[in-house]
Amino acid sequence: MGIIDFFNSGLSVPEILVTLGAWVIAILIALIMREVVRGYTAVKMGDNTPKISGQLSLNPAKHFDLIGFLCILVVGFGWSKGMPINPNNFRDIKKGQIFCSLAGILTNLAIFVVFTFLFVVCNIFFDSTVLILKFLILICYYTAIINLFIGIFNLLPIYPLDGFSFVETFCRYDNRYVNFMHRYGSLILLGVVMVLAMFPVLTNWISDYVFEGLAGLFSMIF
Repeated sequence: MGIIDFFNSGLSVPEILVTLGAWVIAILIALIMREVVRGYTAVKMGDNTPKISGQLSLNPAKHFDLIGFLCILVVGFGWSKGMPINPNNFRDIKKGQIFCSLAGILTNLAIFVVFTFLFVVCNIFFDSTVLILKFLILICYYTAIINLFIGIFNLLPIYPLDGFSFVETFCRYDNRYVNFMHRYGSLILLGVVMVLAMFPVLTNWISDYVFEGLAGLFSMIF
């Protein structure tokens, strides 16, 4: 979902501003939290590079990447600056890479679960016709959906995603797949992003089934 979609949605100007604001906040939560958790994990594993870089912070300015932000606005998919991590500094390189690879994914999935629960609670107790309350509901909704997608997307074994880092940990240094991905992974990833942008069937499936399924389970509590 890009910024153009909001203006073509038929919503009033105040509703567009509320929806867009909630969407941006959700993206910031998703991107910043996963990188900060990855950074703290790296520090715990013995690498102080995240601290030295100054990016071990919740300040959005520390994670801002102009191209990634513009891509988010235009096509609804982008990236932050990324947490600098040097695996060579880990006390145990293999264990450090595994923990750092899983940290970002698990963070996104945990945030998805928490905000799906909050979305259900807000829908039950809040009046969505009140704009400020609708704003809070939308923050919960977009935060859940975006974190779910980012978490699943990063499972892909494509360089430089977390899924690839995890797989690489168990491969020899001269593994053909690893070498191929280091050379062409970024291009493959770009192709995957373009396909998802042109044919958003998968992202819609995630929204329609995974999110609604978990929301339905939480609704049973009430």
